[in-house]
Amino acid sequence: MLRVTSSRATKGLQFSKVAFFVAKRQESAWASVQAAPADKILGLTVLYNNDTNPSKINLGVGAYRDNDGKPWILPSVKAAEQVLAKTETNKEYVPIVGSPKFNELIKKMLYSHDEAGKKLLEDGRVLTAQGISGTGSLRVLGEFVRTFYPKSNKVLVPNPTWANHVAILEKAGLTTSKYSYYDYKTNALDEAGLLNDLASAEPGTVILLHACCHNPTGVDPELEQWDKILDVVSQKQLLPILDMAYQGFRSGSPIDDLAILFKFNKAVVDGKLSNFLLSQSFAKNMGLYGERVGSLSLITAGPEETTRVKSQLEKVIRPLYSSPPSHGSKLVEIILSDDAIYQQWLEDVRVMSDRLVEMRKLLHDKLKNTYKNPLNWDHLLNQKGMFCYTGLKEDQVKRLIEKSVYLTSDGRISIAGIYPANVDNLAKAIHEVTTN
Repeated sequence: MLRVTSSRATKGLQFSKVAFFVAKRQESAWASVQAAPADKILGLTVLYNNDTNPSKINLGVGAYRDNDGKPWILPSVKAAEQVLAKTETNKEYVPIVGSPKFNELIKKMLYSHDEAGKKLLEDGRVLTAQGISGTGSLRVLGEFVRTFYPKSNKVLVPNPTWANHVAILEKAGLTTSKYSYYDYKTNALDEAGLLNDLASAEPGTVILLHACCHNPTGVDPELEQWDKILDVVSQKQLLPILDMAYQGFRSGSPIDDLAILFKFNKAVVDGKLSNFLLSQSFAKNMGLYGERVGSLSLITAGPEETTRVKSQLEKVIRPLYSSPPSHGSKLVEIILSDDAIYQQWLEDVRVMSDRLVEMRKLLHDKLKNTYKNPLNWDHLLNQKGMFCYTGLKEDQVKRLIEKSVYLTSDGRISIAGIYPANVDNLAKAIHEVTTN
């Protein structure tokens, strides 16, 4: 009996040791992972969704909404979908740099409307690739710059800029630093600070510039200010990356909103710049948010360099996502190549731009004339595109959120979140927090 008891005790001890080691091995590999800080825009959305107030207002929305506050599928996109449904023959992979037809149409859309752009195309100096909207395009450009640009791995970004810009560039292995952009006292461009910061930059530094409808401020340089910026960029031999996410939302015309690109094209042809890069997206101006379709362009010295750069660009893209998705690019191809659908798209962009302008005017009128607010709200009219820096302070923003008006702590609002049914409530709430 003693031997049996001893044997059982030994087996029990051995079992407990096995159980102990099994427990240790089964501990999660992610047990030490800490929760990341909440995204400020997504956090607002959570608060908004949990709010039971029927009059709540979401001014953090990053996508276009119609006058009823609903998402809008563009008629041109619906028409393209119908064409695609009848004509599509495969779901094959596209090449690493995207559909050849897509890339040729992008070149035509971006570089065939000005003499300098045409010259760059004729001379084989434009390399275009399909990207995964603006974010993916910028990430690829960042990776390429880090790997192949010999002068600097530092990128100057405007203060402020889109929150994701810094993360995209730094994840690509670049470092970032800010240059002056927005004057918080005047709610306008800090021209002197901007030019001074660029003039103080190390020669060859990379600089990120918003082509139009600056996010988050809505403040764009005027054309003569762009000339001054280009002069400094040329003098300091900076390498510009243009980010064009809102083409068409400034003027109502996708072609007119290429005015800044035309200036950069001319600067290259005239020898003031050797290169620049462009990230472009169809998320906003075609409403293809979830399709993730855009493009990236690099200006080269000529055809031979273009071929070499393309070969290395493919090496950058291949391990990132192998090749881009094709459904959205096929829709873009149809819209840009079918004359009737293209004309409908131009009208769709004008409708979206006009609505944003009208909501700016309506909010301005409510604050100035209906509620007789003593502050100057003219910057609502002067800023362009989907976003606006209101000048509201953080404590005022907190009080607005208490009134079920949701916006980021820096006072940025999405004009797309304003529509006729809620603008009076919004103006009233802003008036109350700025006067009491």
